[in-house]
Amino acid sequence: MHGSLLLVELGAVLLGLGLLGAVSVRFSISPIPLYLLAGLAFGQGGILPLGASDEFISAGAEIGVILLLFTLGLEYTAGELVGTLRTSAVPGLVDLVLNAAPGVAVALLLGWGPIAAVALGGITYVTSSGITAKVLGDLGWLGNRETPAVLSLLVFEDLTMAMYLPILTALLAGAGLLAGSVTLAISAATIGVILLVALRFGWAVERFVASPSDEVVLLKVLGLTVLVAGVAQHLQVSAAVGAFLVGIALSGPLAHTARELLSPLRDLFAAVFFVFFGLHTNPADLPPVFGIAALLAVAGIATKLATGWVAAARLGSAVTGRLRAGAALLPRGEFNIVIAGLAVTAGINPRLGPLAAAYVLILAVAGPLLARAAEPLARRLRRPPRSPAPAGPAAPS
Repeated sequence: MHGSLLLVELGAVLLGLGLLGAVSVRFSISPIPLYLLAGLAFGQGGILPLGASDEFISAGAEIGVILLLFTLGLEYTAGELVGTLRTSAVPGLVDLVLNAAPGVAVALLLGWGPIAAVALGGITYVTSSGITAKVLGDLGWLGNRETPAVLSLLVFEDLTMAMYLPILTALLAGAGLLAGSVTLAISAATIGVILLVALRFGWAVERFVASPSDEVVLLKVLGLTVLVAGVAQHLQVSAAVGAFLVGIALSGPLAHTARELLSPLRDLFAAVFFVFFGLHTNPADLPPVFGIAALLAVAGIATKLATGWVAAARLGSAVTGRLRAGAALLPRGEFNIVIAGLAVTAGINPRLGPLAAAYVLILAVAGPLLARAAEPLARRLRRPPRSPAPAGPAAPS
């Protein structure tokens, strides 16, 4: 009986996700807020809480994070990452300071403590690479002059996350300064080793994974990714970061093949991940923090616009390009929920999860909509003011 209920729940969840995805395609919005809302509806305090499929959804959510970060890593090579670090250091640091500051400040003002401040700072800092990439493609901005600046910032944020997540994990686990330093050293060493392998021995990795059979490639790539993610997590380095670095280690035609084979699995389990986060957020907890989330969202819009403006200006982009760059950076999504999930699991503050959910919901919806408004706004700003009409001849007295 329990097995049949499990199948019924899983079938209903997957069918519901498909219908929500169709709605998002119809209205050209990100499906992430819809998935979160679905989780809220069927989780703790929702309309019809799920029970039998909770364990399966939990495991699927973890795989979803791993595949999200792996496929993101496939977008870059190790050489590109090294080059990006050199060219995007200044705008990357501006991005970090401007966008982490509101989260840190709010957590401290609310008296949540320094660890919650580190977590909330990360939540307000990082852009959703997945939603931003979709916005750039949907609006035809991929060939624009400012787009390399946007992509460089996304890479810089991903690398920052690779160092940030192990530190946060150590803090959440209650590790002291020495233990935290050891964790960071292990993380840095792991990142260094994988980047070295990717730069010097990428051919060996590709030879190991390559096969004329798509089935074999799929199993090898998926197995290697999950294995490295598990080892990384065992070494107190984020599993997501381990998966991201595996993606970086693969390049060329093999990376293209791996992306095509794993994209459907990524989309499936990523949707499950967002639903899982919503399942474990009580809708009744959202109204008390919605005002704070809205204020953080307004601050996040302002700081990301400033970040994009600075980064695009360094490339010589005009006002339109600078606004487009800032608008493309507005959405929040994957990493923000990952960070919140880590903090919620550690029991740092019960209000942090609902706050993150509300914050992501606002910006995952508002970000793409504001991006569509960037060019009309730029045209208005460029339009010269109308001169007053010349006065007619004076009437005879």
